[in-house]
Amino acid sequence: MCSAKALDGTTTFIAMENNLKTKTPAESAVEMREMVMPTDTNKHGTIFGGKIMSWIDIAAAMAAERHCNNPVVTAHISDIDFISPINVGYHVSIKASVNYVGTSSMIVGVRVDSENPYTGDKKKTTKAYVTFVAIDEAGRPREVPRLKPESSDEKRRFENAKARSHSKKTLSQKLKN
Repeated sequence: MCSAKALDGTTTFIAMENNLKTKTPAESAVEMREMVMPTDTNKHGTIFGGKIMSWIDIAAAMAAERHCNNPVVTAHISDIDFISPINVGYHVSIKASVNYVGTSSMIVGVRVDSENPYTGDKKKTTKAYVTFVAIDEAGRPREVPRLKPESSDEKRRFENAKARSHSKKTLSQKLKN
């Protein structure tokens, strides 16, 4: 389904043929693991935020590409929260899953956890939301498969990401005026 808004404010919905398979978030979810090395850290012995951001972008891109089976480009990173520092030598888990899709875009939620390899203690350290656009061979946006959230967590993430997308569009429109 596609919509077009006329100058008079009315919206027309146009049915579009979509031969793309609907996918669940679990089908494209990614978990990446890393270890914090001395070259990844600042003078306090904790990881650089930029290093975490790089890992987030990589894991999220992999989830988006698995969802649409096409190349993707990063369009927006929002709500990145650094909750807790990660020390040198700790193990890091980066989990990414597609939370919401538009016509050609996908919002991917990412959670980063650290683990002390000697005690097994784990903690949530970072969360972020990254928007990607699927592109074709010419670099133009292309349609992506619909998303079918199944679990209660997936449905909650879908609704939250939908609200996040709407809020971003509303704020962008407000700031333009």
